[in-house]
Amino acid sequence: MNHPYGITSCPSCNGEVLLQPRFASKSVPSMFRWLTWSATRAGPILRLAAMSTGRLHSFESHVAEAWPTASWCDVHVLAAVSAGPDSVAMLRALWTLKQRAGGQGSICVAHLNHQSRGRESDADQVWLETLCQSLGIPLEIGRADVATLAVEQGDGWESAAREARYDFLRCTAERLGARWVAVAHTADDQVETVLHRLVRGTGLAGLAGMPRVRPLSPTVTLVRPILCVGREDVIEYLAAVGQDFRRDSTNSDCRFTRNRIRHELLPALRSQYNTNVDEVLTRLAQQAGEAQRIISGLVERLAEQCVQVQPPPQNGSSNHGNQARSLSAEKIRIECRPLRGEPELLVREVFKAAWSSAGWPLQSMGFEQWQQLAALVECSDARPLNLAGGAEARRCDDAIEIQMPATEKAFR
Repeated sequence: MNHPYGITSCPSCNGEVLLQPRFASKSVPSMFRWLTWSATRAGPILRLAAMSTGRLHSFESHVAEAWPTASWCDVHVLAAVSAGPDSVAMLRALWTLKQRAGGQGSICVAHLNHQSRGRESDADQVWLETLCQSLGIPLEIGRADVATLAVEQGDGWESAAREARYDFLRCTAERLGARWVAVAHTADDQVETVLHRLVRGTGLAGLAGMPRVRPLSPTVTLVRPILCVGREDVIEYLAAVGQDFRRDSTNSDCRFTRNRIRHELLPALRSQYNTNVDEVLTRLAQQAGEAQRIISGLVERLAEQCVQVQPPPQNGSSNHGNQARSLSAEKIRIECRPLRGEPELLVREVFKAAWSSAGWPLQSMGFEQWQQLAALVECSDARPLNLAGGAEARRCDDAIEIQMPATEKAFR
């Protein structure tokens, strides 16, 4: 049934339906449309297997070890599920562990329909609605026109989809009061991520790959419970519990860089150079992560001495666009004295940390620009620098001030 405000309810979902109009809340990006259904009157609830006192499957044990149930069973968890094998396996494992542990918290599923595969995308959504009904788990559905977003942002379809997905998950978790957002990246995804960044060009932080845990907002934390298991383990687990799943046809489309790495580059590396390349890249990520954590501690102490982030002036406007801009800073001021004599690596990282804390997009900055900023510390008569996004950096006495124009401030 169609509703005002561009929202579509699902006639196949038994139970209560909560509709949220677009622009009803400033915290919700207008690109999304939500559907929430309650499982209180859902169809048959298959709990018997989960309530069994038998032993856990090894996959479930790995998840429980990586993310102990006691740390999340008493708070709300939002599980990001695409209907593909990885996310379905994660959901089934979390559901089983939750049924065993009990607790006051609940699991809710979130699914973003990218509208990129037409009927196939809609079929994934319908399939997931049926699965959630059978498990008695509430479902949140968002829709995003990723193709249009990719054109508007100019960063490509993959980047636009990722950004839309995390915006949707963060906003949904905040609205529901969920403490955790669980996403289903596996060990294979970690290998592909490290190789992708290495080929594209990255620093030590990029080589560290995806962290197991990271903040999405002051109140929501993202966790990757199956980052320690491989894709083969996922498929074996789903077969063992008799759970089917959906296949995304775009995962075999080698027009996307990620897919070329998965289907062409990695197989070539394994067959022609090193059969253990996955383990090599995983170990590299672990070591890079350890080194980056040490660097981050040093950078934090330096930043406390020299970085000042100036918030934008508050004009009292309440529209959505102005609210988005209020998330980011007007100006950064960095005192040079504490940075003199420090290694260039640490100086660059201080600028990166300041840029990030201001809410400005890091993706648009490259190594050369960070190097130019670091050089300003030792050069009192340097000319102003024009940086990504229209930002300008200049020496002011014994400090560096970086100004960002208002149109570029907000996270996209």
